[in-house]
Amino acid sequence: MNKKNRPLYLGLMAGLTLIGLGVSYESLWCDPRSELGAVAESDPQALHRLSRDGVTVEFEARPLGSDEVLTEGAFASVRFKVTDQNSGQPLSGVSPGAWLDPALTGDAAKDRNKSCKARVALFLKSSIGARPLLDLNSYFLLVLNKDASLTVIDPSVSVGGVTSTLARIELPGVPMDWVASNDDKQVFVSMPERDEVALIDTETFQRVGNIAAGKQPLRVALQPDQRLLWVGNNASDPAHSGVTVIDVSSRKAMKFFATGSGHHEIAFSADSRYAFVSNRDSGTLSVIDASEMRLVKTLKVGSHPLSVAYSALSQAVYVADGRDGSISVIDARNHELRHRIEGKQGLGPMRFSSDGRFGIVLNTLESQALVIDASTDRLIHSLPVAAEPYQLTFTKAYAYIRGLASPKVTMVNLSSLGEGRQPIVQGFEAGAAAPRQAGDLPLAQGLTVARDENSVFVVNPVDNTTYFYAEGMNAPMSGYANRGHNARAALVVDRSLREVAPGVYSSTIKLPAAGTFDVAFLLNQPQIIHCFSTEVAASSTAPHRLLPQVEFMLEPKVVVQGSPFTARFRIVEGNGSPRNGIKDLSVRYFLAPSSRARDSRVHEVGDGVYEAPLELAEAGAWYLHVQAPSLGSAFAEKNYTSLRVLPAAAQQASDSGSRSVR
Repeated sequence: MNKKNRPLYLGLMAGLTLIGLGVSYESLWCDPRSELGAVAESDPQALHRLSRDGVTVEFEARPLGSDEVLTEGAFASVRFKVTDQNSGQPLSGVSPGAWLDPALTGDAAKDRNKSCKARVALFLKSSIGARPLLDLNSYFLLVLNKDASLTVIDPSVSVGGVTSTLARIELPGVPMDWVASNDDKQVFVSMPERDEVALIDTETFQRVGNIAAGKQPLRVALQPDQRLLWVGNNASDPAHSGVTVIDVSSRKAMKFFATGSGHHEIAFSADSRYAFVSNRDSGTLSVIDASEMRLVKTLKVGSHPLSVAYSALSQAVYVADGRDGSISVIDARNHELRHRIEGKQGLGPMRFSSDGRFGIVLNTLESQALVIDASTDRLIHSLPVAAEPYQLTFTKAYAYIRGLASPKVTMVNLSSLGEGRQPIVQGFEAGAAAPRQAGDLPLAQGLTVARDENSVFVVNPVDNTTYFYAEGMNAPMSGYANRGHNARAALVVDRSLREVAPGVYSSTIKLPAAGTFDVAFLLNQPQIIHCFSTEVAASSTAPHRLLPQVEFMLEPKVVVQGSPFTARFRIVEGNGSPRNGIKDLSVRYFLAPSSRARDSRVHEVGDGVYEAPLELAEAGAWYLHVQAPSLGSAFAEKNYTSLRVLPAAAQQASDSGSRSVR
């Protein structure tokens, strides 16, 4: 549990003591005079308001696009506006929690206040089988594997303490680098052997397309305005070595620039006007006007430029040369050399803090980190760090540096940096082995910042574990194994509510099936738990209504290990009529949490009913997926069930006990 979730959880535990105390409050329609009042008048179901304990919470669920009402399968904006009840001033930084689930019915709906609190308590336990339909606080860890795949990990869930794996995403080629959009809705993954970039939709965690990206695409980078994706092409032929520019909206390549030979790193000006591309073997930096799609200038910056970074504070581009140990400072406005900082041979990766003040350049040969003050373009510190440093990232308070020849991660306190000051350097070990021992490491980083920017995830590719470290701890708090694949890099995909304006917390969601839903809201200080309500209308064109559905007829649901068992199910059309004659049906089944899947042939019985014999040789929870290539991947993803298999020894003991009684 990260720092952001920890106070949320503790606040809930204190808040649950209110259950049974008879604390009551009302859910009111918003005041038409408020800034959201117009929405209430046009769609009163979409907006509710709660005032209690000095806090006012306004809830809004507004359809996106041309829809006038919330409709299943469509996208909607969910917002909570949190203000001071007396002054009306927005309350920033309160980090509310929210969940969407089908509305309570029967006895549970009679005491809505108590049931809502109990429901939120269940959601916070993050146990399998007690998950909400939509979690508006969730974040996921995307792991880049050595093979042609990605792993999706839910850090909040553990199945029997063994795994937190949520999904696997197969790729057509081995991944090398990746970048996520600012809203974390899309991830672009380079695949050099395929000359393509894969596009991952993080709403569904599926690969939704491949984009032609020139020869040998390695480094990928999104410019700040998210309009264009830039791909570095490390082709051996100079005519194909450079950068390919891809339009994000159309998912098509716009232009290729032959910038020079060797590896390419990419940086951008803050306004997205210019892209700066380093060319390692040519010893140059290419300046490209992104708005006009033209090569503006090529500058000689050294014999072996290995990294390039931009500082918004100094409005300059910094190019580190690994061979001569120099750092060229290029003015980002007139594209002229402004200054040269002298260092030692071995310079490599370089990045700047979010405010652009301090740049850190790693020297792999010297196992040092050089600190540049962008306000003066001076080298102000040379710090010993983990052996052979090769990766770095920044949180708000620290720079994290990963060593290639050491399991240690070095932390540099940013507030301690400055001319004439003594920097504070700490560290921790992420696993027991040095990353170098794994071999075959990609460009993608094994360090990624958690969503609260006060913690990091660190991949150890040797023990195949991603470690979670929260600032202020002496060691990582937890680790996530990547069973069945070899982890190489990690990326956080944040789906939680974000503060889009002072006191306004929002998330874009894809609406589930039609019905009435409770939207549970949790505020830590003061402790407020409340369930708002919203309606989602049915859509005749919703994909799940057009697909055939599976009705499982598993009897019994609990079987004994090794016993013969036949899975029986009926397939019906969206209108409920039986679907006969599907020739390519199969049942894929596996024992959780193992990733080893088995397939069974399906035999048609008649009237839409099909059967498949299963071999259940091991005890545990088995998951069954019905699939057919002719019906598409969406059919397989929606139609699954589980089956419990008891150990044979347990059944024998039960039978023996029964005989003793007789």
